[in-house]
Amino acid sequence: MSSTISNDFDLLKKPENCYETAIFSRAIHNHSIHLIGFEFDGTACYRKGTRLAPDDIRRQSPGIESYSPYLHQDLEDILSLIDLGNLPVGESADVEVNWQKATDYFFKMTEKINFEQNHIRFLTLGGEHSISYAPIVRYLQQYPDLVLIHLDAHADLRDGYEGYHYSHAAIIRRIIEKMTNSQQLIQYGIRSGIREEFQWMQDNHTRMESLDLFIDTIKSIADNRPIYLSLDLDYFDPCYLPGTGTPEPGGEDFHSFIRLNKILAKKNFVGADVVELAPNIDATGNSSVFATTIVRELLLSLS
Repeated sequence: MSSTISNDFDLLKKPENCYETAIFSRAIHNHSIHLIGFEFDGTACYRKGTRLAPDDIRRQSPGIESYSPYLHQDLEDILSLIDLGNLPVGESADVEVNWQKATDYFFKMTEKINFEQNHIRFLTLGGEHSISYAPIVRYLQQYPDLVLIHLDAHADLRDGYEGYHYSHAAIIRRIIEKMTNSQQLIQYGIRSGIREEFQWMQDNHTRMESLDLFIDTIKSIADNRPIYLSLDLDYFDPCYLPGTGTPEPGGEDFHSFIRLNKILAKKNFVGADVVELAPNIDATGNSSVFATTIVRELLLSLS
């Protein structure tokens, strides 16, 4: 295993099952990809259950082949894949207090670590989309010229929702407040939102209106420029992945993601989060298998 560059973090919760090809550790290691779960769905406004996703994806991983026929790589070839377990989420009646506890813990555990210098990458498993705040903000702080790719059915640009400042419907609004002019937001798959959100995306040229335009835009990013992907699984059409809290018809299929991921594998792809799987909603388990396959592909492209 690669050398430890942090102290152990005792409050990280050991998962029910470690990810199949990973080593469980409560410490951050250099030259490593780190999986970490954020079991939270407190601001979900329609159907809950995403708090179950991190351990569900881990549970599914032994049933998914470790080899990708798309990237021609195997998870077993990743020299150091660390499963850190799950962030500590509070048990307060105030859900934002619970969210804040886990968010603060992520910031604390990464505050003295240089991701680029130590070759450290994170893939965070949600949880609802509000959990993306901590990893994305930390990546914005680490990479001054970061490109943030946002795949989603929803714009997530509201200034809070149902009383929650850090709602899953407001996560990208909160993120752009932390971005600088040298950083870039690229959004694709957005097909639901209020008029003001679509107007903002139009005015700021963040929303790609076709798959070909989106793919060409990603291809044009300089090969050394860092890229972070935030993937809300309702990006996919619900006929492929019904197990999500706020499904929207008209989404993309698996192969649109593969087109993107093949490009990311050749770029400076530095981190990602996968959110909004609600395994309890899809009794067939197909949504969980779909999401776990997506995680496999992202781990390989991150490597």
